[in-house]
Amino acid sequence: MLPHGRLQRIDDRILIVTGTIKMPIGSFERRMSVVRLNDGTLAFYSPVALDEEQMSQIDAFGRPAWLIVPGRHHRLDVKPFKHRYPAAKVIAAPGARGDVEELVAVDATDVEFPDASLRFSVVPGTGQDEAALVVAAEAGTTLILNDILANVQNATGVDGIIARLFGFAGDKPQIPLPEKLGIIDDRKALAAQFRAWAELPLARIVVSHGEPIVEDPSGVLREVAGTLE
Repeated sequence: MLPHGRLQRIDDRILIVTGTIKMPIGSFERRMSVVRLNDGTLAFYSPVALDEEQMSQIDAFGRPAWLIVPGRHHRLDVKPFKHRYPAAKVIAAPGARGDVEELVAVDATDVEFPDASLRFSVVPGTGQDEAALVVAAEAGTTLILNDILANVQNATGVDGIIARLFGFAGDKPQIPLPEKLGIIDDRKALAAQFRAWAELPLARIVVSHGEPIVEDPSGVLREVAGTLE
């Protein structure tokens, strides 16, 4: 179990928590999102192992049913989650399946949830290596993304300099350099997807690295789409 903060409720159905992970290029924030479906089951997006007190809070929140690994670099804690919740199904982005199966068996690379307000999708233009969730609600839609968009605003020190150099940190949300060079295989398709998401009644965008984007999230998506074309 790596360092992490406290669970935070950002919506009646969504919990998030931020942890820290040491990477070859420095220490970075990472975030798990937990979404509760209308039948009381839970979907974990980018699982992050927590202390027992907070895992107990999650158990009280709902019944864990899906462990979503949205990219090859977010498989670290899926094994302990599967050990704790053996009945939960492991869903991986197609491009990440081989890497995830080095740790646990993958049940599927797509899923249709028994709740129409929650949608899983493989992000176009990412070599099938990025998966997203869309959570619809009366108060506004939450878009949950992995590595394809970062919004680290509090980067300081040496780690902050490295985060800025690699595009994880900056004055505004952006696509990190490793994703531009590593997984994007169709810039126009990805730009089109950003613009399609921008048409949703977005309340926020939750990203794996950085703070949730709550100020004009649709405008952010359109601006980032413009950088791809």
